[in-house]
Amino acid sequence: MPARVVDVQEFIDAQPLSRLQIVLLILCFLVVAIDGFDTAIIGFIAPAIRAEWRLEIATLGPLFAAGLFGLMIGAFAAGPLADRHGRKTLLIVSMLVFGGASLASALSDGLRSLTWLRFLTGVGLGGAMPTTITIASEYCPKARRSSLVTLMFCGFTIGSAMGGFIASQVLPVYGWRALLIGGGVAPLLLVPVLASVLPESVRYLVMKGNGQDQVRRVLLRIAPDTALEGATFVGASASTVSPVRQLLGGGLFAGTLLLWLSFFMSLLVVYLLTNWMPTLIEQSGASLANAARMAAMFQIGGTLGAILVGRLMDRFEPHAVLCGIYLGGAAFVIIISLSTRTPAVMTWAVFAAGMCVSGGQVGANALSAAFYPTPYRATGVSWANGIGRSGSIVGSLLGGILLGLGWRPTTVYALVAIPAVISALALATLGVIRRPAPASTSR
Repeated sequence: MPARVVDVQEFIDAQPLSRLQIVLLILCFLVVAIDGFDTAIIGFIAPAIRAEWRLEIATLGPLFAAGLFGLMIGAFAAGPLADRHGRKTLLIVSMLVFGGASLASALSDGLRSLTWLRFLTGVGLGGAMPTTITIASEYCPKARRSSLVTLMFCGFTIGSAMGGFIASQVLPVYGWRALLIGGGVAPLLLVPVLASVLPESVRYLVMKGNGQDQVRRVLLRIAPDTALEGATFVGASASTVSPVRQLLGGGLFAGTLLLWLSFFMSLLVVYLLTNWMPTLIEQSGASLANAARMAAMFQIGGTLGAILVGRLMDRFEPHAVLCGIYLGGAAFVIIISLSTRTPAVMTWAVFAAGMCVSGGQVGANALSAAFYPTPYRATGVSWANGIGRSGSIVGSLLGGILLGLGWRPTTVYALVAIPAVISALALATLGVIRRPAPASTSR
């Protein structure tokens, strides 16, 4: 009797969500929550650093830029390494890097050493996030993949928001170094849990062709009552071509460029609004306290938007969903610019813009994971994030340049709507070129 052949993705798609998959999603949620905390915490502790070391505001620019450059470099490097050495291995290494660098940052005695250590922290953070998206998406059943991945990724915005709350309690009592210690200890404590509990991607193991017994054990944890003894497991085949070359070759070339364009424009908007919104709102006439509260609505909207976008992407055509979401984001940004003298309207517009732009970016991460095949999925997701990180650097710098040139906040907001529209059009075009050709009919 011939051995049973099992396609691992079809097997996962056919099963209800198991305890193993739920635990995996929770662990990935914790990883991106810690990632969000460590990414955002530098902004919350910057005033305390400036006061202790008696720095000019302008000297903090390289400190912020170093973390963003590290995130970009980490994202570019992570994908090829994860496709070559495994998603789990790369995730653990990334956690060790950013945990250790954050701990070392707490011992910094000057701006130069802190800047270099924030760069290393960024490298680890940049590697962890796309790798987490990849391994989570490869364990999610196709019918619920977008909603589960976006729900998991809400950990990032929650972690970022928690950074502000924790900083407000810890800074006055223990100082800024305590927050960096916490940001370093948390990932290092999670590493042994990931090493013992998190399984390697079965799709990766099948692709490498040397983990049949390991694949069987993992699939039995998903569906214990299934007869898999003697089965042969199949999936994507390994490629001998460089993963980066694969992204820009054959049928993926146009889609990759469109994804990169969308990620660049989307993260440009997200980081320009995140970094400069409190300043823009204050310059529109609000108090500092009200500006902080109104700006926080952007992150809250992003968390809820990610959940909504994921559910919509599972029910409807995902490219059309994201196109509509980004167009909505552009519209709400325009409303922000028109409501600077009406705080209630402006607050709700900020919330809605966060739902659309930040929530749409989370959905785009899920879309990129579904777009690329297993042999170079990690590379595809991480390089899209790397291109997006370059957009975040441009957005962070652009806000300061425009305000330095004397642009009014209303004009800056109106300008921000343009990249949101470009992102929407890029995703709409991607949907068109990915649309299956209509079946021919014989006469």
